[in-house]
Amino acid sequence: MKTFICRSCMIPVTGTGHTSVDVGVNASLELVDKFYYLGDMLSVDGDADAAVENRIRIGWNKFRQLVPLLTNKDISLKVRGRLYSGCVQSSMLLVSETWPVRKENEVAL
Repeated sequence: MKTFICRSCMIPVTGTGHTSVDVGVNASLELVDKFYYLGDMLSVDGDADAAVENRIRIGWNKFRQLVPLLTNKDISLKVRGRLYSGCVQSSMLLVSETWPVRKENEVAL
């Protein structure tokens, strides 16, 4: 029997008593709380907390990559602001229009 285990998935669901679901001949899927789908973090409860945390992490990584440019005094402040807005903010807000966002999520972003 084949078992699919996603490398990016989080801890399996423990409340159901099941850890996998049979989906056909010689195949089963692991039950998890959170998983990546098309670059976005989805969770069982349907809220956006996992996706917001993931996007904040991605934004900080992008910021760290661009620190040499963002702190360069030879580049004008206007260009650095556009660079921040175009790269860091856009990476944080990617697919955010599909999230059921609460006030806490807005503050975190």
